[in-house]
Amino acid sequence: MLTAGIFSALCNRVGLQKVPFMNIGELLLFHLLAFVSADDSVSCPGFCECSQPVRTVKCANNNYLTYIPQNIPSYVRTLFITGNNITRLESNAFSEMYLEQLISLNLSGNGIEIIEPLSFVNLPNLKYLDLSNNRILNFSVNAFNGTNSLTNLTLSNALFNYSLMNELEHLFQYGSLSNLENLALPSNNLLYLTPGMFSALPKLKHLDLRNNTLLKFHKDTFAKLSLEFLDLSDNSLKNVKNETLTQLNSQSDLSIGLDNNMWTCDCEIESFLIWLNHSNKVKNKEHLTCYSPDALRDIPLLQVKLISLECVSPNVLQTSYVFLGIVLALIGAIFLLVLYLNRKGIKKWMHNIRDACRDHMEGYHYRYEINTDPRLTNLSTNSDI
Repeated sequence: MLTAGIFSALCNRVGLQKVPFMNIGELLLFHLLAFVSADDSVSCPGFCECSQPVRTVKCANNNYLTYIPQNIPSYVRTLFITGNNITRLESNAFSEMYLEQLISLNLSGNGIEIIEPLSFVNLPNLKYLDLSNNRILNFSVNAFNGTNSLTNLTLSNALFNYSLMNELEHLFQYGSLSNLENLALPSNNLLYLTPGMFSALPKLKHLDLRNNTLLKFHKDTFAKLSLEFLDLSDNSLKNVKNETLTQLNSQSDLSIGLDNNMWTCDCEIESFLIWLNHSNKVKNKEHLTCYSPDALRDIPLLQVKLISLECVSPNVLQTSYVFLGIVLALIGAIFLLVLYLNRKGIKKWMHNIRDACRDHMEGYHYRYEINTDPRLTNLSTNSDI
């Protein structure tokens, strides 16, 4: 049995003045809970809320928070650091804490502009990273170490502008992201995608490119991929070329979203229409409609007849040019033949013209001499009298 003095000392240690009599098991359990609670309150950083039962830490909506908080509890599996004023993600921001149990990291809405090298080291089990709603100007290709486990990267409305495309390409090519399965890049005003941009992501299954300004694709944009879902909705696509269609066809499990684009129903879209009618890869393809010309606007693509496009086959056009050349050559030959057959008459006609011109010039010259010489002028006047 515990003596009254020992019991009183324990009560004082946990901050209690009087407690009813407890047996030793209840007292030890009470003391253990108090110790754990005190330990958690110490380890949870300022500006944050920590919950060990759900292994979550939340540091949100604080303009005074300008850096990644330190002393984050090691038990954390889901970490929210959102809506703050962290413009720079510094090197080794998480390395000193070594959060080996961290699986999900949300850094959205912090105004992040620069991500330095080694920003995400010592996060060996991190699988989900959300960097949405930032203003990233510089994303270091060495932000991740070579042993990371990242499978999901969300960059929705995260880029300052589309000028970061080359930097993104280097990140995807050389940034140690070979385990990436889901990549989200919506709402970034992307105008184009560089050739082979995703070719170093062999495990990529879901690629979200919604709500950008994509106009067309290079022939190797989707090379070396085995996607399951590609979302190209809400862009500015007017057509999809044969090279891209071939790449998409080669991915057997692929499903594609193409809603709300600016399809131009002219001769250049003929191959795409044929592919669309025979492919089962496009979701809700019956909802795709022509954006231009006005005569076909809002007409479903699946209902557009190829004959209504009034396309002229390149072979027909080439034949027309050849026929025109032959006709012009025949006209030229006939003209030369006529000239040859009438060469004598033409020669005589040319001599007559020459003589007439010479007589006319001599008469003109004679009148000029009379007008310029006063003596000849008087002689001409007297002779007239």
